[in-house]
Amino acid sequence: MRVRLATPQEYAAIGDITAAAYADFTLGPDDPYLEKLRGAGARAAQAELWVAEDGGQLLGSVTRCPHGSPWREIGTEDEGEFRMLAVAPTAQGRGVGVVLVQHCLDRSREDGDRAMVLSSLPRMAAAHRLYERFGFLRVPERDWSPAPGVELVAFRFAY
Repeated sequence: MRVRLATPQEYAAIGDITAAAYADFTLGPDDPYLEKLRGAGARAAQAELWVAEDGGQLLGSVTRCPHGSPWREIGTEDEGEFRMLAVAPTAQGRGVGVVLVQHCLDRSREDGDRAMVLSSLPRMAAAHRLYERFGFLRVPERDWSPAPGVELVAFRFAY
């Protein structure tokens, strides 16, 4: 398995993987957030869209939000941030999420960040277990709501 930047030819497939990975957390096929989940091209243009692949098969992706990216939500000047960690349903349990999170942490350290932050829905228990295995801690004082009825919980990992 290797991690690399996504190519434009892969954006539609990455959008499909991301929408499938988040399907249990959306309001169904009419959820307006699906447009953002499927919008891999926009994420690649305004952030860093990384994919995990094995033998040419896309297994998952993550959006790393460098300083200055409009995709950043809660990161401060000395923090890295990532969003939309997504593993294809057929690739779950293969360590794809671990590889993508580790990649984001490594890139953030290279940039000189002192910590990494992210936001998550409260009911994303599997993702929370992954973050906690890395040593991310909940930071409830940074929980927030991007839209009415949507509450996000914050996590932080200090280097």
